[in-house]
Amino acid sequence: MATINPYQAYQQNSVMTASPQELTLMLYNGCLKFIKLAKKAMADNKYEDKNTNMIKAQAIIQELRYTLDPDIELSASMAQLYDYMYNRLVEANMKNDTIVLEEVEGYVVELRDTWKQAMSQMKNR
Repeated sequence: MATINPYQAYQQNSVMTASPQELTLMLYNGCLKFIKLAKKAMADNKYEDKNTNMIKAQAIIQELRYTLDPDIELSASMAQLYDYMYNRLVEANMKNDTIVLEEVEGYVVELRDTWKQAMSQMKNR
């Protein structure tokens, strides 16, 4: 009989019951987590760990891009930004460039904070 990890069960339940807005916020936070782990792995010369976390961050950026609604005018600009961020993450991974990684991290923080503010304003309506 397999034992159930309560933390994993909680996480899975959180994702399954989250609104689309909350899922987007989770994606931004997850991306930031993997960027931070990749930066630490770079500093520790753990290149396999760095690569694993960079690939996870890249996958999240791709998922954010795929969820854009093409009928919304802003989506085209967001798609370009996500493409840019994705390409910069690939570059940072290939070159072990923390400066490029920090650039992308700054964009993700700004997007995440803006998203949180928009969610808060929608709740107050």
